[in-house]
Amino acid sequence: MSGLLALLDDVAGIAKIAAANVDDIATQAVKASSKAAGAVIDDAAVTPKYLTGFKPARELPIVWKIALGSIRNKLLILLPAALLLSAFAPWLITPLLMLGGAYLCFEGAEKVYHLFYPHEPYADGQLDSDGDPQHLEEEKIAGAVKTDFILSAEIMTIILAALDPTASIWMTAGALAFAGVIITVAVYGAVALIVKADDVGLWLAETGRLSFTRSLGRAIVKFMPWLMRALMVVGTAAMIWVGGSILIHGLHELGQHQPYEWIHNVAVAAAHAVPSAVEFVEWAVTAFFDGVFGLIVGLLLIPVVARIIDPAISAIRGKEKGAHH
Repeated sequence: MSGLLALLDDVAGIAKIAAANVDDIATQAVKASSKAAGAVIDDAAVTPKYLTGFKPARELPIVWKIALGSIRNKLLILLPAALLLSAFAPWLITPLLMLGGAYLCFEGAEKVYHLFYPHEPYADGQLDSDGDPQHLEEEKIAGAVKTDFILSAEIMTIILAALDPTASIWMTAGALAFAGVIITVAVYGAVALIVKADDVGLWLAETGRLSFTRSLGRAIVKFMPWLMRALMVVGTAAMIWVGGSILIHGLHELGQHQPYEWIHNVAVAAAHAVPSAVEFVEWAVTAFFDGVFGLIVGLLLIPVVARIIDPAISAIRGKEKGAHH
């Protein structure tokens, strides 16, 4: 009997350790995920454009397929890559993080640039040359999953950099997997709600028995375009701010302490001028200058991408097509 009690006590001890580890994984994952806010918001803001031109009945199945692609990106490709990076080349994390930060700055700055200098939008809702709706759907899903891969790579790298470097490989893997799943569920759950909200509003407006529900439905239909525009603005601002912050912190870690120290000193001085809101003012001033820095970097990258990187990629693709023919 005493042996059984001892065994049960050991099992209880193991269960407590396991529960503590799960709790640590979840805590680390949630804290690290908050660092990736800019990329997460942009992911949610970008995805609905891939649903333009499809029948309402196809919207949720398409969102589901994109979400599955996102999970595969994070768990089957990016998670193993992050673990290998952490184990064998941790010194590469900061440069890769900065590369992703530069990409965020470029994407955000390009949206700002095109706001003042509009360009011809892509015909997202048009069928491709063979006129096959199924082919179009597959192309849109593939395009969305590719875009998700870039944003997911940035998200996973930010999370990896925010995790405890002394944690075991299993703790790191668990935190990355947990964060990847909760972010994917949050992003694509939000996308599903966004793309179906106008249908719900239309249904309420047409079938509601009470005048209140009909009015609510009409209000939802009118509000959704404003929400989409607001999401794009918030997503763009978040990209520029987070990208700038990543670059500034990366430069600081690599020994270039300006502009990090200058921004920090200005933020602290501004915070002391408002004693009733020290933490908020310090955060707001830091975020503002991080965003200004990110916007400047992004604008500088636009001609580099347009005149060097894009032509190089086009030339490589042209050679690959020529080799296949």
